[in-house]
Amino acid sequence: MKKSFWLPIALGLMAYLVLTLPGLGAPLSDRIQQKEQQIAAAKQKEGVLTTTIQGFSSRISGLQGQIRSTQRQLDRAQSDLDRQKTELLAVRDRLQAARDRLERLRRELAQARRLLAARLVDIYKSDTPDALTVVLESDGFGDLLERAEFVQRISDQDRRITDRVRNLRDTAQGQAVQLAKLEQREQLAAERILQQRDQIASAEGRLVSSRNQLASARSDKQGALASVRADKQDAMEDLASLQAEQARVAGALQAAPGPIKQGSGQLIWPVNGPITGVFGEQRPGHIHSGVDIAVPEGTPIRAADSGSVALMGWVGGYGNYTCIQHTASMSTCYGHQSRFATSQGASVSQGQVIGYSGNTGDSTGPHLHFEVRINGTPVNPLGYL
Repeated sequence: MKKSFWLPIALGLMAYLVLTLPGLGAPLSDRIQQKEQQIAAAKQKEGVLTTTIQGFSSRISGLQGQIRSTQRQLDRAQSDLDRQKTELLAVRDRLQAARDRLERLRRELAQARRLLAARLVDIYKSDTPDALTVVLESDGFGDLLERAEFVQRISDQDRRITDRVRNLRDTAQGQAVQLAKLEQREQLAAERILQQRDQIASAEGRLVSSRNQLASARSDKQGALASVRADKQDAMEDLASLQAEQARVAGALQAAPGPIKQGSGQLIWPVNGPITGVFGEQRPGHIHSGVDIAVPEGTPIRAADSGSVALMGWVGGYGNYTCIQHTASMSTCYGHQSRFATSQGASVSQGQVIGYSGNTGDSTGPHLHFEVRINGTPVNPLGYL
């Protein structure tokens, strides 16, 4: 190739390499490199945070276990409290009934004692020596009731009164003992209820604390990645903007749609621009089947040679895609076009505009994907340009 042809391109490349964006001091290429370094650092930091996130996840799992355990304790304590409250109510009902019965017995005992006292007065007034002797020698009602001589001497009516006083006395004493036991049981039940309430309050406090810690741990986990991911996203957006500006500057300097670029082969270059993707390089899931030429969106695309349009339309990752059949075995194809400038089956001449570059399909920026195919199989286009 002649030196006169390469000189403007070399000057354009040099100008591109040192070009700065308006208001920015660093060259565009340096700023792109800086953004790429920022993205790499953010990715590395994101990887390092994996251990931290795992720690947060373990803490969250532990707190969730504590919450479940505390909730079970709280449920058991509440169940016990409800049962003890029911028991206390039953005890208090029995206690009230016992108090009422004891009060009734005491009234009946007092009445029976009054009757017995009246009978003793009558016996005394009847001036019966034997009876008087028994009364005078007795040490109170208790001793009097136990004396067989007294029991033998009194009438059947007096015996019934005496028996009733004795029975009422014994029943009242037994009822007093039962009442004391019920009162003690009531006190114990009340104390257990207070203890159970304290346990419930403590469990509720632990539950609230664990839930607050869980919310904090979840927030920390979300915040740990949010910041670095936001920084990475900002850097990626800046990089995309800089790369777009790079393509625009490169196109303005090197790919103006003017002169046709003639190489040493039989085909002309469809656009003028730097090669950013080479034939045969490994791509995610496939091998690159052509060359990528960076040009601004809307750059006219020229037919590499004369022929007929064999294929034109949207084709998967190629986006807007055109193939021109030149000979029985050779064809050229043009991908990622923004729009077409020919039609299916049309005859085109070498250098004729057949479409305009773009960013359609699987593309990360405006460029032309150019292919040369022999019998339908892609080959390296540089061998024909």
